[in-house]
Amino acid sequence: MRAAVGDAGKALATVPVGSFVHTNRLPGTVDAANSAVKRAHQRGELVRIRKGLYFKGAKTRYGTTRPSAEAIAVEVLGTIGAGPTGFTAARAFGLTTQVPAKPTMVVTGSVPTAVPGVKVSKRSNLKRLGLRSLEIATLELLRGDWETTVDGGWSALAEAIGKAVATGKLRWRKLATAAEGERSPALRDNLRRLGEDLQVSGMLA
Repeated sequence: MRAAVGDAGKALATVPVGSFVHTNRLPGTVDAANSAVKRAHQRGELVRIRKGLYFKGAKTRYGTTRPSAEAIAVEVLGTIGAGPTGFTAARAFGLTTQVPAKPTMVVTGSVPTAVPGVKVSKRSNLKRLGLRSLEIATLELLRGDWETTVDGGWSALAEAIGKAVATGKLRWRKLATAAEGERSPALRDNLRRLGEDLQVSGMLA
């Protein structure tokens, strides 16, 4: 057991500051990994986020630094099939100066429990499963969120999305395919409008 704990402890030592630590990804047995993490936590090297998930923060005079709620959301939810909604989606494009009290995210399928500091909602469209975070944000804004969250209105939204498509951050065909599975008529109408605007401006081939 000592050797196993030592292996887990050595692995923890190599984790860069500012990184998340998943207990089940450490070498050795479950008990050894839990023991190593518990010791590191007691020494103030790790911050507990949720069961099995810790953060290796930097030690300061005020304590160990913690990750942002957005970073926790990405770590727990992943970057595929999950993404921001509301003001958090607008912030992903740099289209608002508003900062929500809690980041708001959506996932495709069941909502995971215990995501500290983050509000998570469910979407049932399985065609979203292969989408990136920014693509999810696009769909959420096109559902109608843009009207209340985007500084600069439709023109600012169209320009930001057009640039993201041009640089490969957004895949237009993937968005169009996913939109077919959406229940929101407004989303599909806005996507068509957006496509026409981008074609006129030459931002969409």
